[in-house]
Amino acid sequence: MEELLDREVAQRYASWFRALADPTRIQIAELLARRREPMSVGQITAAVGMAQSTVSQHLKILAEVRFVLVEPSGNANLYRINDKCLECFPTAADVVMGRPVASPGQTPC
Repeated sequence: MEELLDREVAQRYASWFRALADPTRIQIAELLARRREPMSVGQITAAVGMAQSTVSQHLKILAEVRFVLVEPSGNANLYRINDKCLECFPTAADVVMGRPVASPGQTPC
């Protein structure tokens, strides 16, 4: 019988996939990954063309799973992509899809 993915790792991966299960969150993550610099909610709102409260809610969800990191800046927060997640997410997708990964048994991030 084949060994299952560790339950804790599976839960972490599931939270990542849930966080990315919305097209707006994918757009926000892609924008931050492409920009590679912290952005304010206002800048992100202008880029995605949605209400600031909606963007803030999406950023909260992305921050909960640490896809996005929050940096206080004066009275506001700046948001940036978490580079570690960018490195780990493809491996997580490969593991879930049953594709071989470079170091079997290792759990990224």
